[in-house]
Amino acid sequence: MPDPLIRIQDVWRTYQLGAQVVHALQGVSFEVRRNESVAIVGPSGSGKSTLMNLIGCLDTPTKGRYYLNDRLVSDMEDDELARARNQEIGFVFQVFNLLSRLTALRNVELPLVYAGIPREERLQRTTEALKLVGLADRMNHRPNELSGGQCQRVALARALVTRPSLLLADEPTGNLDTATGNEIMRLFEELHDMGNTILVVTHNPDLTKHSQRVITICDGRIESDSRPESPNETD
Repeated sequence: MPDPLIRIQDVWRTYQLGAQVVHALQGVSFEVRRNESVAIVGPSGSGKSTLMNLIGCLDTPTKGRYYLNDRLVSDMEDDELARARNQEIGFVFQVFNLLSRLTALRNVELPLVYAGIPREERLQRTTEALKLVGLADRMNHRPNELSGGQCQRVALARALVTRPSLLLADEPTGNLDTATGNEIMRLFEELHDMGNTILVVTHNPDLTKHSQRVITICDGRIESDSRPESPNETD
């Protein structure tokens, strides 16, 4: 069995709001192994966004431990955290976060520019990522020349271009119609079949059918952790 890519051990996240103490996460523990496809689902205010920020190294626990690739995240220096966010984790958000003045090619290339990758290798890897998401014929188009689904595919290519250990998606279909959202989720299934580790955070229980494992969070605690039938079997 593959080693865990993510280990969350008794993690708490507490906020002080004036005189009130808010426990956004309360003793959360789970592991995600390499090449797993996991959905974290829960209603607004359940703690799933806080958990996503911790997994994405955008925040730190108040208490407990988080290991990414066997590294204790709280022990990382700022430059190591930045490198983890840029290279270990590929982020896909509900808002596409594309730069309007840049083509799809240049938007996808940006993480490699920040990582100091030479220009020729950047072009090769960027072109490969856009082909992977089915946009080889749209790489010179700007976001305003693309549909919502195509923009999300560009964002997905940008997340994949660094060849991250983990693809972390926050409500990836939130700004898309149902048919386009299903296309994006099928693309996630294909990427998982290619060996990618995928974690989707969502409030939409319909999206969980595309994942091999579903973690339900409520009031800052894990309510259930289950493995429904394979997404390929539900088609």
